[in-house]
Amino acid sequence: MKSYILLFTRLLLGIILFWQGLGKIATWGIDNVYKNGFASFEDSFLPNFVLKFTVYFTSYGEFLTGILLVLGFFRKLSYGVVALILLIVSFGHGMQSPIWDLQNVFIRAVLLVFIAWFYKDDSLNIDRFLFKNKEVV
Repeated sequence: MKSYILLFTRLLLGIILFWQGLGKIATWGIDNVYKNGFASFEDSFLPNFVLKFTVYFTSYGEFLTGILLVLGFFRKLSYGVVALILLIVSFGHGMQSPIWDLQNVFIRAVLLVFIAWFYKDDSLNIDRFLFKNKEVV
């Protein structure tokens, strides 16, 4: 039963990330994501190349890790990337406003922590079949 709960949780997180990333890439467009969310930091201590890299990393990172988590492929690497994205997003929102709406970050963080806590019990994934229970990056 635990493996099905983990599958559900991983699929839910993957679907959320996939649609979030796809929306930024295909619907809004990276340039608009930058203008509406990152351009306000241009006068901060952060260099512009960091801001540009961050918009690409977070948008494509969400999209790609969403796909990988739905497939159950390279889960460990995906969880690390998602954790880094959540830290970056939290830092950026905190810079914009000390009191900000946590709903988008919080639910993803809770799902990620739950999945990571029971990582070894997540047996319904492609990693298991392709890599025969070896540790996969």
